[in-house]
Amino acid sequence: MTGTDDGTKDGPRGPARASGPRVPAPWVRTRLRAAPAAALALALLVALTAALAAAFPRAVDRYEDAGLRRTLDDASPRRTTVQFFAPRPDAELSLGDGENALREAALRKGYDAVLAAVDKPLVADRAQSSYGVRTSDPTDASDSFLARPSGLPPRVALVAQNALGAHSRPASGRLPRAMDPVTATTSEVEAAVTTETARTLHIKVGSVVHVPGLERAPLAVRITGIVAPREPDGAYWMSTPLIRQPSLIQLPSDGGTYWIGALLLAPDAGPVLLGTPGKPERYWQVAPDTSGPTAHDMSGLASAVAALESGPGLARIRERVDPLTDATTDLDEVLSSFTELRSGIAPLVAVAAFGAGTVAAVVVLMASGLAAERRRGELALLRARGGSLPGVLGRLLAETAVVAVPAGALGLGAALLAVPHARLSSAVAAASAVTVLACVALPVRAAFAHRAVRVHGGREDIASVRPSRRRTVAELTVLVLATAAVAALRRGGADADSSGGSGDQLVALAPVLVGVIAALVLVRLYPFPLRRLAGPAGRLRGVVAPLSLARAGRTSASTALPLLALLTALTTAAFGGSVLAGVHTARDHAALLATGADARIEATHALPTALPGRIRGTRGVREAVPVSVAYRAQARRGSGTAGETAALVGVEPGPYGQLSRELGLGGFPARTLRAAGPGGGSSNNNNSNNNNNNSNNNGSGGGRTVVPAIASPALADRFGTAPFSVQLEDDSKVTMRITAVRDVTPAVTDLDFLLVDREALTRRAARPTALLLTGGHLDGAALRRAAGDGVDVRLRAEVRTAYVHSPLQSGAERIYTAAVAAGAGYAVLALLLALVRAAPERSALLARLRTMGLTRAQGRRLLVLESLPQALLAAVGGALTGWAAIRLLAPGLDLTAIAVAGRPAPGGTARLRTDALSLLVPSLAVLVVATGVALAQAWWTGRRGSVRELRAGDGR
Repeated sequence: MTGTDDGTKDGPRGPARASGPRVPAPWVRTRLRAAPAAALALALLVALTAALAAAFPRAVDRYEDAGLRRTLDDASPRRTTVQFFAPRPDAELSLGDGENALREAALRKGYDAVLAAVDKPLVADRAQSSYGVRTSDPTDASDSFLARPSGLPPRVALVAQNALGAHSRPASGRLPRAMDPVTATTSEVEAAVTTETARTLHIKVGSVVHVPGLERAPLAVRITGIVAPREPDGAYWMSTPLIRQPSLIQLPSDGGTYWIGALLLAPDAGPVLLGTPGKPERYWQVAPDTSGPTAHDMSGLASAVAALESGPGLARIRERVDPLTDATTDLDEVLSSFTELRSGIAPLVAVAAFGAGTVAAVVVLMASGLAAERRRGELALLRARGGSLPGVLGRLLAETAVVAVPAGALGLGAALLAVPHARLSSAVAAASAVTVLACVALPVRAAFAHRAVRVHGGREDIASVRPSRRRTVAELTVLVLATAAVAALRRGGADADSSGGSGDQLVALAPVLVGVIAALVLVRLYPFPLRRLAGPAGRLRGVVAPLSLARAGRTSASTALPLLALLTALTTAAFGGSVLAGVHTARDHAALLATGADARIEATHALPTALPGRIRGTRGVREAVPVSVAYRAQARRGSGTAGETAALVGVEPGPYGQLSRELGLGGFPARTLRAAGPGGGSSNNNNSNNNNNNSNNNGSGGGRTVVPAIASPALADRFGTAPFSVQLEDDSKVTMRITAVRDVTPAVTDLDFLLVDREALTRRAARPTALLLTGGHLDGAALRRAAGDGVDVRLRAEVRTAYVHSPLQSGAERIYTAAVAAGAGYAVLALLLALVRAAPERSALLARLRTMGLTRAQGRRLLVLESLPQALLAAVGGALTGWAAIRLLAPGLDLTAIAVAGRPAPGGTARLRTDALSLLVPSLAVLVVATGVALAQAWWTGRRGSVRELRAGDGR
């Protein structure tokens, strides 16, 4: 081989290597290959966070959409259908034109105009929408074969509705027909009735019902068929329930009753209604498609309904159909009830969302801070060798984006698969925000750390690094803004509470703001007590305690982010746990007030004598307390005064008083209701006999003895402590005096009540009408079998379950629980990142101390004691901030919406209260995790050996 001028040897690769400069490996590929574990950890963090962020709004959309559909489905079609009606054609029209306006072709044209006026997102369900002609004032039918419950003739409405054959099936006979062009003078038409109308009014196929005529002979309506609705609960039949089943009307004057039913004419037989006095009217009924609307379209739905009811839509219909067309619907009220429920639940869910989102964002920032700390020497060297700040930041951005962007896309895809059928835009925005934060966090952190070229850095603990003026000003600004926001929230919450509003939007940010305030204050203050303790600890025997306190007091200056993450997570967990506990407590209390015990058996009449024994023998029943309740008792003072309606409850003072005490519903000692005789002794039997004799002999006379009673506050204010008489439903009377007042009692709910000893009542009035049961795991089926027919059996557990009616409630609770759990998981991750960041320094220190004689047990104690002050600070601070957030938010938060979903529930408003477990368990978990990590680190360091650890530390 021969040499060359530049000293290289000839060979196969010599000329190629000398032909040009070497191309360095790309930066991104080199860095990813140099630290694959860090890149994988970042990808997992971004993917998980993006998936959770994208899934959250989609999950909210899903349960809100389900709640809207449930609200629309639960409302009767009579309320949700938008009904348009117009009177009979103008009298100035000729008879022929008036008849043509009532024929199906003209009605169909008007129907098309009505549907054209419906604006999206409101969509008409064409299969259930209908139109036709009907008599708005039913007329008497005097045929003798029709049902007359009190001798009054029934009234019938004539209805000619479209598509009768498509929505029914003949049970007997055939559908009606309009053989010849029907006019106002037609003497006979065909009609059909539903099976319920035929059974109730005694109508058969071939029956002829005569309807009075207007200036003509009565109209004969021949029944050609009896039909059964295909969808009896659909809007076609239930928009006007009279066409499906008749109604029994009671006259207010004499109490007489009569039936009102509908005769279904052929769709083209409408003109015959002009010859009747029933005031015919045209109508068009638009049933909404309940499967299409979403909660995101609520504002558009409300606008579309308003436009049809009294806006531009109705104006277009009047222009195209009839100027006198009018509209009516309760759909706007149904939508308003859903909006009110959602507005009551949304702030609570937003609290969990803001809390979990803040913790997740802090963890992402901490991960970037850990990466920046790990590469501090590398970046400082690049800057010292002439690397420009934009160039370094651009490379860091590219390096992070290569990992974060695919991970964010993967997380978004996982969220779309896990939570389908929801809006895409909000999920993409949430995942994009997470990805952007992950991409820019490391470059921004590096820009602040390396904006000036530095080769050597000094110590960066709190003891040596004093915060700059800029940082102090920034922290004070944040502190002032957060304090002002919380103060505004407090004032807004009080105002909302006094005015019945739902609170301010700052409710959602309150835990985060409180966490920010606590983190800023605690980071500044907590080293000082540790330094105060370091002096006395130095006089103790041993080196572990003084050294741990000294190191804890000289902790890293960058503890604000971990502490903020922990405080926010703990505050959100405490607040969320208190919310969920408050919701469950409110439901339990409402169910307890509704039943009066664990179960309630009640009848409108007296219960069978053997029933209490059978019930006590049922599995799970611990006690059955009988009570007699007269709901219409009349209490009055003097014969000339007006009576006060109250529920008079006869009880056995001993068992009933004990039941009330156990349930916390106005307990009282048994002697409170014991009647005292003239001599002051107990004379219950004599009092009972006297009352029985008075009531039996005098009928309506008053008792000569005065019995003690427990009253509700309203009756106590009304009658005071003077004797007054109470007349029962069996005309017996009892004279009583109020001796005690209770707000609630198990026997009755939301009624003014009087409790008396059953011994003071007549035998008939004292017969039990209800049983209050206590016990665990009561079997509802067994209780109903034992109770028999004609008796109402209500279980507290079933009533409680009924309060969870809307998917808004169950969905919000699941979202809330998931958000709190996610926040707790990110808090643990934040704690681990903080400990991992300090792990190399601690490991090197432990290795050095072990070379000086520190034992493994002392090393474990050192690491635990060094980590304990910060963990204890976070735990105590988290509990305190959680308590503070609950105290701040309680006046402005109403849990009634999420607890009972606006359903009638006794007990009043459900308020937020502090839950001790929610405050203590997360804080104790932080201490356990911190101690466990410190012990694990000490164990792992002991396995590696001191020499190896010192070499690793020197390499750093």
